[in-house]
Amino acid sequence: MEQMVADRRLHAIAHGRVQGVNFRWVTRQRANELELTGWVRNLPGGRRVEVVAEGAEEQLRELVRYLHSGPPGASVDDVEIEWQNGSGEFDRFSVRY
Repeated sequence: MEQMVADRRLHAIAHGRVQGVNFRWVTRQRANELELTGWVRNLPGGRRVEVVAEGAEEQLRELVRYLHSGPPGASVDDVEIEWQNGSGEFDRFSVRY
């Protein structure tokens, strides 16, 4: 079976109180609801979470809106966003460690 190439890729880094508040798990849940593929992980230092997601641009923009607020308990100061072409390399959305 041929893998479909995703429309777009989002690379984002959320800054602030984003670790220890279920940010990764809720991001994965939201990405799955939006039918996106990719991953989310904490970055060293305790104040950044990195997200790589692929899918339709409209759904990716919805994920960006979520990243600006995060789950209850999070306090997002900034979200760095970079748009790229999708690669189709992911088959699901996962939490990385």
